[in-house]
Amino acid sequence: MAKKEFRFQGKTIEELKAMDLSEFMQLTHSTARRVLKKGYRESGKILMEKINKGEQNIKTHNREVIIIPKMVGMQIRVHNGKTFEPVDIQPEMVGHRLGEFSLTRKRITHTSPGVGATKSSANTGKK
Repeated sequence: MAKKEFRFQGKTIEELKAMDLSEFMQLTHSTARRVLKKGYRESGKILMEKINKGEQNIKTHNREVIIIPKMVGMQIRVHNGKTFEPVDIQPEMVGHRLGEFSLTRKRITHTSPGVGATKSSANTGKK
């Protein structure tokens, strides 16, 4: 079975890359459209300049940048509050924000209770 081709609002990734930013904005949801229409802040503009130059090993603290088709195939290292997590931009990520793919909180895993943690931990079954 052949892999299904990715489409964003009925357009292939090649068609999206060929589009102007204003045309792409019409395909995104309203929040992304407003952000792209207003333009990025200064830090977002600096990030976009690095992307346009084709730089490798891009690091950013800017988590609110909307992923556009030009970024597909790149690896951007996004700060999660402690480290820079590598994010490989896939076609399915178009229209989302960079920060959505670099989690800021760890998954909580509980181990057995410590000594004296609760009354039930004192009852180990020994008599």
